[in-house]
Amino acid sequence: MNKVMLLYPPGQLLQRSEDRAQCNISESATGSVHACNDLGYCAAVLLEKGYEVFLRDYQTERASFADVVNDVRTFGPDMIALSTTNTSVLDDIAFLNRICSFHPCVCVVKGAVFYDIDPQLLSLLDLSNVSCLIGCEMEFVIGALADRYLRQEGSLSEINGIFYKQDGGFVKNAFVCGLNDLDALPFPARQLMNNALYVRPDTGEPMATIQTGLGCPSACIYCLTPIISGRNVRKRDLENVYREIAQCYDRFGIRNFFFKADTFTIDEEYAAAVCDRIIRSPLYGKIEFTVNSRVKPLSMALLKKLKQAGCFTIAVGFESGSDETLKKIRKGTTVQDNLRAAKMIKEAGIPLFGFFMLGFPWETKEMISETERVIRQIDPDFIELHVAMPYYGTGLYEECAAYGVLNDSGFGHDYYSPNTTGTAYLSHEEVEALKKKILLRFYLRPAYIAKKMMGAVRRPRIMGSYVRYGVRLVKKNLFGS
Repeated sequence: MNKVMLLYPPGQLLQRSEDRAQCNISESATGSVHACNDLGYCAAVLLEKGYEVFLRDYQTERASFADVVNDVRTFGPDMIALSTTNTSVLDDIAFLNRICSFHPCVCVVKGAVFYDIDPQLLSLLDLSNVSCLIGCEMEFVIGALADRYLRQEGSLSEINGIFYKQDGGFVKNAFVCGLNDLDALPFPARQLMNNALYVRPDTGEPMATIQTGLGCPSACIYCLTPIISGRNVRKRDLENVYREIAQCYDRFGIRNFFFKADTFTIDEEYAAAVCDRIIRSPLYGKIEFTVNSRVKPLSMALLKKLKQAGCFTIAVGFESGSDETLKKIRKGTTVQDNLRAAKMIKEAGIPLFGFFMLGFPWETKEMISETERVIRQIDPDFIELHVAMPYYGTGLYEECAAYGVLNDSGFGHDYYSPNTTGTAYLSHEEVEALKKKILLRFYLRPAYIAKKMMGAVRRPRIMGSYVRYGVRLVKKNLFGS
């Protein structure tokens, strides 16, 4: 009773390691799958405890259910742990039920969808073969769960952030977020991960995810981060981060990185220290990385240091071009803040990836037009445009309910298919039509295409990536496939 199987099931591409965003890559025009660090961390913890571990990301490998069946029969797991999303939870539980029909075992499911959820909503799911649901940080509880289920050690009642089956129903433990020490974790077990699957979008080279911190003090009403990871920003020790980067480079030949934090630049002193550690290391000039950022706080001094250290893209959540919307979603920024941050990023010479949202319950067509105008003013290198998705437990969920636009529980929905009827003034179909027009008008500008082609002409690999993403964008927004 010592075999644990960690997996992402076959199906559409989803950002399963991202509890905050859970992006549907299959529906995205520009997104790419990040490494399965949640599984990698769990594998490392279990290996340290002496468990035999099998890890596979079937979705990103484009593997089939037959591949899963073969692996289950060959490995013979005593426990299966699966990472789910709001989009896929119904399919993922059905997948586990199929597995258990020929290989009964302990089944554990992790996902932000289970964070402190109303037990009545759980009754909508067929959990007949599921022993435990994890709604907090999986890597900090997986060892205790394996010990209890497979070695009969410890007590389930003492494990934070879970629902566990007892007497035919589920018992809900306390959900306390933001307390775990990130430095206490071993590095993700990349020797078990297929690192070639996770690539830098423009070059296609392998890209590792380095978790530098968790938590966000902001109060954005659409975001799960403060709920799941807490408002206290937990940062890893600088040397601990650097040792993981060096391991990726030396052992796995990876030179591109995503420095994952709920907002990497929220603590400018720490972000600058990460850059300084790279600059004074033997890896300086040999690695590149991407980060996410808010528009505030953000200084030119930090941007220049990021550029010097090897930052090849900054992703920024601008969200809206309407001051009214920015205020209502409690972003803590204004349109002028957005424009100022974009101007600084461009002056620093770092490519800009802008994230925007539309379809908030109070939005009119005119407010969405304001967002398009600001997108044109900012003129990012790339954009992603999401329709507001009211995840259970967020303020946006409550707002959508108050406006009468909430459609159902939210299971099976995401930014590309939200559980709303639209806004108070626009139908869902009208919001989707506006989104498609904005994306196509942005990306199909002759000046934009010419600029990107000129920038990529000396690097054929990047040229190929631009063409692939361009074809994908047009197919998704003109033909819906």
